Formats: sequence, structure tokens, C-alpha cells
Amino acid sequence: MIGKPLARVAVPLAATLLALAPSAAPAAPAADRNQPSGQQPSGQRPWTAAWTAAPQAPAHTDWYPNWSEAGFENQTVRQVIRAGVAGSELRVRLSNAYGKTPLRLAGATVALSDGGAAVRPGTVRPLRFGGAGSAAVPAGGELVSDPAALPVEAFGKLAVTLYFQAPSGPATFHNLALTGSYRAAGDHSADVSAGAFTEPPSLSWYYLAGVDVKGGPRGRGNTVVAFGDSLTDGYGSDFGADNRYPDVLAERLAAAGSPRTVVNAGIGGNKLLNGSDCFGESALTRFRRDALDRTGVGTVILLEGTNDIVQPDEPGRCTTPAPKVTAQDITAGLRQLIGEARARGVRVVGATIPPYQGYGHWTERGERVRNEVNQWIRTSGAYDGVVDVDRAVADGPRIRKEFAFTDGIHLNSAGYRAVAEAVDLDRL
Repeated sequence: MIGKPLARVAVPLAATLLALAPSAAPAAPAADRNQPSGQQPSGQRPWTAAWTAAPQAPAHTDWYPNWSEAGFENQTVRQVIRAGVAGSELRVRLSNAYGKTPLRLAGATVALSDGGAAVRPGTVRPLRFGGAGSAAVPAGGELVSDPAALPVEAFGKLAVTLYFQAPSGPATFHNLALTGSYRAAGDHSADVSAGAFTEPPSLSWYYLAGVDVKGGPRGRGNTVVAFGDSLTDGYGSDFGADNRYPDVLAERLAAAGSPRTVVNAGIGGNKLLNGSDCFGESALTRFRRDALDRTGVGTVILLEGTNDIVQPDEPGRCTTPAPKVTAQDITAGLRQLIGEARARGVRVVGATIPPYQGYGHWTERGERVRNEVNQWIRTSGAYDGVVDVDRAVADGPRIRKEFAFTDGIHLNSAGYRAVAEAVDLDRL
């Protein structure tokens, strides 16, 4: 998904809307730096995942022009995210997963967003790394900031601002943000106003991998990771509205008084069995990093397979490699992910694949594979629970009109709400 038909929709949307840093200071404190993300240091009050994004390699994408290939030099990047849980302090995770050299960060702040590139006066907090205001994120690695004392409201918006003095090189990023990221020449990391951020925003996030908070729900294993492709990433939902299905599911859990939080590890166009230049590494490759290593993970909702079925019939630079697959190939891959999760004590909820007749690359063969995979998801007993996305949004072999995005394969905001409402909260 997110192929040629979508470029016509997203490009006009994008139209509407970086001397070396000091040598690397010590990274985060050892307890945070060396502890796998999904585990909590013993004897400490646990952190809760408030937001995540799955990292992708820098790439040119026609539908969302982005800054990843050029990177940043003497530029400030301000990025807006929504925290899914309240807390008294926070820490920020930066990913240089696809960097070939250490990423030199000259400075960083976090603040409460005041809309667009503006932040709320009095809320700007410097981010420090092992006590220093600058840091180096290791090539291929992740770095966690020191805790910053900034009270966070559930579903409140934060602005994370990064300043790169030295050339960053091509940037690890997340393509499908569905919100604006803002860039300015020079160091404007402490600015409250949006005045310096004059160029059109990007619709992607850069280097941000997660935000954790303290003071949120108590108890371990309370994080639900929604893992998948653009149906999880939310393509087709309303820009800036945070109404992807994981967003709505998080709101349902909060309204029910549940201690569980939901974070989003979807990547638009992602495949279960094969990676690609534009759509990230395969689910089999990235599952541990993007799902099992997230802070406090207890349950994963697994919605993958659509692109393995569809992309063989829409060849191109972004979809290759895309060999034709059978239902057995897909279910074998899903079983592998289930096994990896179970080995870590994580529950897995399987989601069926919604219909896509009406999409320009629909085939009868693909429809047969989709139905076979869905039958296995419903009946195999391999999962701890099932979300029947197909039945929640289908009108026969098509998505119901009121739930369908214009391309016939993605959902609109109402469709994503229907997916979230189909989740049995007691199975999470």
C-alpha cells in the first residue's frame, strides 16, 4: 500500500502545510542506556511508553516529499507528537538506526505544543544526555535522554526540538507522521514562537523513536504495541487529528479506566516477509526492535500481510522485492512473530486483513490468499485473541463505503474508529 495512486492525494497535502558539535558526552545513565527498552530496571519506578514511531531508512518518497536524504546542517527541527498517557516527567528516545556514523546532536528541548511550530511559554525544558546538552547517537543505535521534569497530560501534544550544527548525514526517519514537522536555519531549539520556522512543514518525523513518561499507570506489561503497515500507521485518516486506530483504541482504554496504553509501530507499505527501500525492513526483521523492545510491552496487536499480497502486482522501486506469496508463506511468518513474542512473555492479538477490491491492483488470486490467511487467523488458535478487522469494515469483498478511503484499500477516519471499536479490551 501507499503506492502510485496515493501520490496524487498526499503531495498536494504536503504543499499546504539542517562547525561540529562538541565531542560526544557520556550517553544516558547506565541503567537506561544498557537496559533493553521493553524491560524495566529492577527496584525503580517503571517508565511507561507514551508514544513511539518505527524508524525507517532515509528514502525518497513521491507521495510525501521529505528531508531524510539530505539530512540537516546548522538547522533546527521541531516535531510534534501526542503523548498517550500522563506523567510527571519524561525521557526522549532518539534513533540513528540507519546512520553510518554517529549522529552529532548539538542541543535539544521538549515543551508543550501550542499549535504548529509554537510552544507554550514557560514549558521549554532542555534535554540532557548523561548531564550534557549535546550528545552523539551511535551509528545503528538508539540513545535515551535523561529525565526531564515536564508534567504531561494524557493525549496532550508535545514538541521535541533538535538542533544539528554539524552535518547529520542522511536521517533515520518515519515517513508517515500525519502531522507537521518544522525546520529553521540556525539554533532555535529554545524558541517559544513559530517565527523562525517559515518553510512549509514536512509530514515525517526525524530521529524520534519514542517518548516515555513516569507517573503514569502502575504495573508492568501495560503497553499495547500496535504493529503493522499503513492500516496501523493510519494512512487515510484526517491530517493532524490523531484518529488512527491505535489513537482511538488508546482513548477507549482510558475511558474504561484501564491502565493500558497504546503505541503505534506501523510503517506504511510495510511487508511481513520482505523489506523495501521505501517501506522499511520486513516485519520479521524489525519486530524485536519496534515491538518487543518497547518500554513495558505486554501485548502486541499484529496486522500485517496486505502488502505481501498486493505489492507483487504493483512492481516498482518502492515495492521491490515482492515475490508472489501463498497463504502458507504468510501464516508461517506470522507464526514466527507469535513465537518470538511468546518467548518474551508478550501476548499477541491477531488482526484479520480487510478487503481491497476496488483498488487498482486487486486480483482474484490475491483475494483467495487474503481469505485463506483470514480463516487461519480466526480458527487456528495461534493467537491470544483476534480482532476481526475484515468483518468490522467489509461490505463483501470491498470496504464499506462509509469506511473507505478514496483508493479502495485504506480506511478513512470512520473506518479506523470501527477497527478500534472491534477490539475486545479484555483480550489485551
